[in-house]
Amino acid sequence: MNEDEIRERNMALLGEFMRYAFEHPDVLDGIPKGAHLVLLPEDDEHLKEENLRALARLRAQGDRAVVVRMLAPKPVIKGIELAPA
Repeated sequence: MNEDEIRERNMALLGEFMRYAFEHPDVLDGIPKGAHLVLLPEDDEHLKEENLRALARLRAQGDRAVVVRMLAPKPVIKGIELAPA
């Protein structure tokens, strides 16, 4: 997985997390000011491993991090065409 794919998948996760946070704003209270947010998609093993490595680097630097375990967002179907059989 290259850097662009990692970034794209993480942006999709972040979007899903933000949608959840808009509906449940109290979840943001659990994130200390200045902490990094590390998203671990339970159903995307490759991205989860990449993000765990990033978490290890943050911790090694002494940075604070909050881990969020979640499912990766499913792709949205742009359109469906029905045709008579």
